[in-house]
Amino acid sequence: MNYSFTDTFNFLSKLTLKRIWNGVKILSSFYYSKWKQEAHQWGLPFTISFEPTTSCNLRCPECPSGLRSFTRPTGMLRKDFFRDSIEELSDHLVYLYFYFQGEPYLNPDFLEMVKFASDKGIYTVTSTNAHFLNDENAKRTIEAGLDRIIVSIDGTTQETYQSYRVGGKLSKVLEGTKNLVRWKKELKSSTPHIIFQFLVVRPNEHQLDEVLQLGKEIGVDKVVFKTAQVYDYENGNPLIPTIDKYARYSKQSDGTYSIKNKLMNHCWKLWHSCVITWDGKIVPCCFDKDASHQLGDLKFESFKEVWQGEPYNRFRRALLKSRKEIDICANCSEGTKVWA
Repeated sequence: MNYSFTDTFNFLSKLTLKRIWNGVKILSSFYYSKWKQEAHQWGLPFTISFEPTTSCNLRCPECPSGLRSFTRPTGMLRKDFFRDSIEELSDHLVYLYFYFQGEPYLNPDFLEMVKFASDKGIYTVTSTNAHFLNDENAKRTIEAGLDRIIVSIDGTTQETYQSYRVGGKLSKVLEGTKNLVRWKKELKSSTPHIIFQFLVVRPNEHQLDEVLQLGKEIGVDKVVFKTAQVYDYENGNPLIPTIDKYARYSKQSDGTYSIKNKLMNHCWKLWHSCVITWDGKIVPCCFDKDASHQLGDLKFESFKEVWQGEPYNRFRRALLKSRKEIDICANCSEGTKVWA
């Protein structure tokens, strides 16, 4: 079976005439805005990231959840608030990412929320460190109808894995993934599409071939290599890989590093997607980890009021004028995954 084809067909099955027309309006408004250098928004987003929780069991060195360094409130997404939000968004929504910061499976209502969104015909995705994919949760994940699951596996030995995934156990990742593969077969389900995601950093870059083989042995559907965001990169950083293909940063003649992304004055994400934090704040994208650019609050406004309101359009105008002056864009790198 061609699993990429199966996943693509599954995604296409989620499209409706209303969702397709909304996509046309979003695409048109994006290109019209680029041409006119003005912020125009004629549709509603077809991609949303919803944050199940800010909590995490690991202590990864470049992650606010791992570092326990948030300056914003932390907590768990409530399922009643989630359901109310999805009711408003479901007609035009195609993709729903169940992650922003934190480990989704720490929210006890996570799989109930997945089931609710799946029943609305939305393509659902999550990213996990797989430490909570015991036999029961693996089975419930299949039954909830999750369409895609990204399993973070950043090493093929415990020593390498824990150099970035501080506090983690590779054995738990492998056990959880095997549980998913087994229950997927036993329940004769074509979903979720199971992806091993390997965050390439200098300590693990020698294990690229090994993770491909490991993924094949376990039976995942895809292995992807992701470039790593590093906060303090200007003077070099021990996490920046030596393999240029997998580095977001390039070394300059004076020994300093600069980001490869040229930061053109436009960003497709600002027209087709956004992030909703666990407590209902709407922020422009996943690089705004501390929600410093809050464009609205679903506890007090409808989503449409926020999406087409002046604060959002002001942010879009600022981006069209000079993206490099927006702090969360400074470390942005488009196309951060390399499909193996």
